[in-house]
Amino acid sequence: MSLTDIPLTTLAGAPTSLADYADRAVLLVNVASKCGLTPQYEAMEKLARDYADRGLTVIGVPCNQFMGQEPGSAEEIQTFCSTTYGVTFPLLAKTDVNGPGRHPLYAELTAFADGEGKAGDIQWNFEKFVIAPGGSVVNRFRPQTTPDAPEVVAAIEAVLPG
Repeated sequence: MSLTDIPLTTLAGAPTSLADYADRAVLLVNVASKCGLTPQYEAMEKLARDYADRGLTVIGVPCNQFMGQEPGSAEEIQTFCSTTYGVTFPLLAKTDVNGPGRHPLYAELTAFADGEGKAGDIQWNFEKFVIAPGGSVVNRFRPQTTPDAPEVVAAIEAVLPG
């Protein structure tokens, strides 16, 4: 199954899929509001704004699987993101990224290895995937690598359309 075929749901409850972004590069990040890495939202929003016209979409995927650090409702998550970090990029519905209830999107994503050749479970909040236009995963970055790290920016720039 292609990543673009997997049904997703927006934080507002509307159906979507990566097919909606098939002509764009995507930075997909599992996120949480009460994590030590939560300030990464700021760099994610900056990338979303700086690269929107060049064909990048940043997508946040709230997840409550890591020490319950995303306990809020959809409305609470949206309010927190927009008021605290000015988030304008799309957010998906709260999603399980590991375990028996793992979303099919993450079943596919976790098969992709990071720069050290390690595939498998998401390690923590703010793990990042760079997806090329058309839906192929090209890079995976672990949570401690910030969205604006040179290697992440280079990976994004390498797959920007046009």
